[in-house]
Amino acid sequence: MNVRQMLEEKERQTLSELAVLSCASRGRDKPEEESPNRTCFMRDRDRIIHSKSFRRLKHKTQVFLSPEGDHYRTRLTHTLEVAQISRTIARALALNEDLAEAAALGHDLGHTPFGHAGERALNAMSGHFHHSEQSLRIVEHLEKDRQGLNLTQEVRNGIKCHTKGTPAFTLEGQIVRYADRIAYMNHDIDDAIRAGVLKNEDLPKSVLETLGTRHSQRIDTLVMGMIEQGRQTGTIGLPDELQQISDQLHEFMFEAVYLNPAAKSEEVKGVEIVKTLYGYYMKNPDRLPDDYRDIAETDGLNTAVCDFISGMTDRYAVTHFSELFIPKSWSKY
Repeated sequence: MNVRQMLEEKERQTLSELAVLSCASRGRDKPEEESPNRTCFMRDRDRIIHSKSFRRLKHKTQVFLSPEGDHYRTRLTHTLEVAQISRTIARALALNEDLAEAAALGHDLGHTPFGHAGERALNAMSGHFHHSEQSLRIVEHLEKDRQGLNLTQEVRNGIKCHTKGTPAFTLEGQIVRYADRIAYMNHDIDDAIRAGVLKNEDLPKSVLETLGTRHSQRIDTLVMGMIEQGRQTGTIGLPDELQQISDQLHEFMFEAVYLNPAAKSEEVKGVEIVKTLYGYYMKNPDRLPDDYRDIAETDGLNTAVCDFISGMTDRYAVTHFSELFIPKSWSKY
């Protein structure tokens, strides 16, 4: 028995009957020889971590555009927090931690530069764009020189279904949807306080009384609520009271932070960069990099332009925009 088989046997002995066992995965689109040392979901996790799109997350906006402080979240640190919360919940419910972690690590690979503002801009220009669908496209078609990562069906479904709409068909994938919201609402509070946009005492009284007055308390309360709900019902979600408070906090954050002109004053510039780049490449497809011209031939120009722009980091988008549209000083005397 090799290491992978030992790990799979351990899963059979220790995981819940509701968990997805690695040995029972629905598999990959392209069959591969199994690893002697890692389960299929462990391999998926590693492939995502080693991908170029994962590394680019460190320079993509979470909430505050290009923050100068070292402690603000980026799309990468957000992803790591989602993965940590997902593992904690999966472990407590005896579900497959590796599956939950892999889906969490891949859920935001398709995010645009400049956060959700960039996403809305690209959606408006192209007619349809959503980061969850783009995340799936990346792992299926764009990574590894357009070969894709050939992930398991369970991980791909968890990536695709981490936002609104049809829930993932695995409990592990459903965990990621909740973990994503738990992570971003609470770390966005932390960043907003650091930025001077919000004070802790500004939070609704019901939130402070029910979830706690500190960042760690609020996350712990929500995670414990999910664990309790899962143990009692065998389903993924929050108890009714905590769900109501979570919804209240979400509504408050939209009013106080996500739509706050003080916090989002620079977003309009990012939006214009995305729109301008989109218009430029739709009119000048020959200026696209070679890889994206190939995509335009097979999948259409709109898709190729969305692939190119959504893959940009904030700073690359700014630099690229400057190269195209900002005059350079004449250097010869």
